[in-house]
Amino acid sequence: MNERAVVLLSGGLDSATVLAIAKHEGYACHALSFDYGQRHGVELTAAGRVACSMGVVEHRVVKVDIAAFGGSALTDPGLRVPESPTAGIPITYVPARNTVFLALALAWAETLAARHLFIGVNAVDYSGYPDCRPAFIAAFERVANLATKIGVEGGKIEIHTPLIDLAKAEIIRRGIELGVDYAATVSCYQPNSRGEACGLCDSCRIRRAGFGTAGQIDPTRYCPAGE
Repeated sequence: MNERAVVLLSGGLDSATVLAIAKHEGYACHALSFDYGQRHGVELTAAGRVACSMGVVEHRVVKVDIAAFGGSALTDPGLRVPESPTAGIPITYVPARNTVFLALALAWAETLAARHLFIGVNAVDYSGYPDCRPAFIAAFERVANLATKIGVEGGKIEIHTPLIDLAKAEIIRRGIELGVDYAATVSCYQPNSRGEACGLCDSCRIRRAGFGTAGQIDPTRYCPAGE
């Protein structure tokens, strides 16, 4: 039987590519998504499409109310999603999100006797979030091996970040090689009820530029101007 892996799947471009990579590398993939009070909840529908199309072993959606704490434009409707670049860590950063997500992925991995976690963090074409950096991933991996039965009994938990050093265009090219249907994904921070992207937020700008640099057609459905 193939080794099991827990793959964090948001429904966006990066996580879909990571899932394709994990499957290509021969892992039996258990996909994990989170309903954390995000304003862009249509990404969970996208995550379901991606998981189904890639034939994962299981896809779970776990509810975690990070929105209860506020502090991010992705969880607080009262905060505006920036539609132009901003200085410093943007208001779309969700405090401790990847820490929480990886901790829960680790819990599921232990029950599956899985030693591998995959996450689509990127430290090249990204918004500057502190929990997307290599230093954070390395630190969390150390914690994972100190805090788990697997680690204490001589096993090793590995956190795989195959996109961390890739530009968005490189990610897209890799995904296309592996047959990822990017039309099924949603990356926008504020899509409308039809799942159409705004075309203005950080995530949309980075995604659109990535397709342009990769020389590929962007299959994203953008909201018509004026809506």
